[in-house]
Amino acid sequence: MDWDKLRIFHAVADAGSLTHAGETLHLSQSAVSRQIRALEESLSATLFHRHARGLILTEQGELLFDATSSMVKRLDAAAARIRDSEEEVFGDLRVTTTIGFGSLWLAPRLTRLYEKYPDLKIDLMLEERVLDLPMREADVAIRMKEPSQADLIRRRLMSVRMRLYASPGYVAKNGMPARMEDFGEHRLVSQNTKSAQVSAGAQLINKILSYDVRSLLTVNNYFGVLQGVINNLGIGCLPDYIVESAPDLIRVLPEVESVEVPVFLAYPEELRQSKRIAAFREFITGEITAHRKKLKS
Repeated sequence: MDWDKLRIFHAVADAGSLTHAGETLHLSQSAVSRQIRALEESLSATLFHRHARGLILTEQGELLFDATSSMVKRLDAAAARIRDSEEEVFGDLRVTTTIGFGSLWLAPRLTRLYEKYPDLKIDLMLEERVLDLPMREADVAIRMKEPSQADLIRRRLMSVRMRLYASPGYVAKNGMPARMEDFGEHRLVSQNTKSAQVSAGAQLINKILSYDVRSLLTVNNYFGVLQGVINNLGIGCLPDYIVESAPDLIRVLPEVESVEVPVFLAYPEELRQSKRIAAFREFITGEITAHRKKLKS
């Protein structure tokens, strides 16, 4: 098949419009339309349903779009590797991790990475959904469990435990529980056990809820839980790395904590030689070392 026609088809399918695809490709609408018709004729298939609101892929069009999407991602990877052949670290770096870890641990540290590599353009994608690295949804990931794909390079960075914390203001007003049964006099602030999170966190929350908790505030991410805790709303179930961004918090019931949660750095095998990945890996490794020293001091 003619790559030019496939390239134009992909742009049309992505935009859902001949006009918008033409603007992206710097081609007239009629030129785009002719290429799509020629592609359909060569395949003996209709690729789009045409209606007043735009274009919708047919079943055959969906199949072809899946194939061109894979091709585009592979080409992007190749382009990234070519750019990385330069001596300097620059260009786009798409990093994905969870909302809590990304907003509370990683983002505050990125100043030091930018100071060393000011030409980097980082796209920090914070979500609980695990993005597909081999399909180039992101370049590098920090995940709260070991990745399962065989074509990923992975490195264990650290471990995290879920613990209980409260603000000095909350403790001054409501006192400090001495045992789990005392939660009958306190409010728990936590993630909803049905929201996306590490299983260790959900297990700890369910354990606490098995007691007679007087009041409850649930949030769908740890950043929201932290805001509730520092504003004196209750005792929060939070990852232990939180103590660096909120050093005034008081640990509650020190014997109560989750099992260990491993944290992994992962990236595609094809980016092994990437200077951007190497720079980010070295940055993260250095920050983890500093983090451990700070916890021990």
